[in-house]
Amino acid sequence: MSRYRPPRPAGTPLITPEGEARLRAELHELWHVKRPQVTQSVSEAAAQGDRSENAEYTYGKKMLREIDSRVRFLTKRLEKLKVVGDRPSDPNKVYFGAWVTLEDEDGEESRYRIVGPDELDLRQGLISIDSPLARALVGKGLDAEVQVQTPTGMKLWYVVAVEYQ
Repeated sequence: MSRYRPPRPAGTPLITPEGEARLRAELHELWHVKRPQVTQSVSEAAAQGDRSENAEYTYGKKMLREIDSRVRFLTKRLEKLKVVGDRPSDPNKVYFGAWVTLEDEDGEESRYRIVGPDELDLRQGLISIDSPLARALVGKGLDAEVQVQTPTGMKLWYVVAVEYQ
């Protein structure tokens, strides 16, 4: 059995201005703060002598590889992303960046914001534009009925409110 896995599709290249700022801050932190610190600790560990049994040196090199890998990913991803900060022409319909309040069949309300795949965070109510729920919501207006196939079966929601910040 092979260990090869084909690369995942990168997802929709859209991002909110807040999401772009977070990615740029992470890139700055990695490149200008963490990497110099790790490089310094690796050079200090290398000065101690034998590198083959030096755990600090080995761990530091591993950390550098991880940091460089993430920096490479962020740099390439930020080049491809399109920042969407404009409000749509019809603010009563659901589009990228909208905060949507949904009500299910039991009367329970939930609130989500449709964002890019790089910003996904369910604890904060941020769902990816690539998710089945977001795809079903895009283009719908107030009081629209949305059906989505979930792992537990078909679910029905009603769009109660649409807001843009």
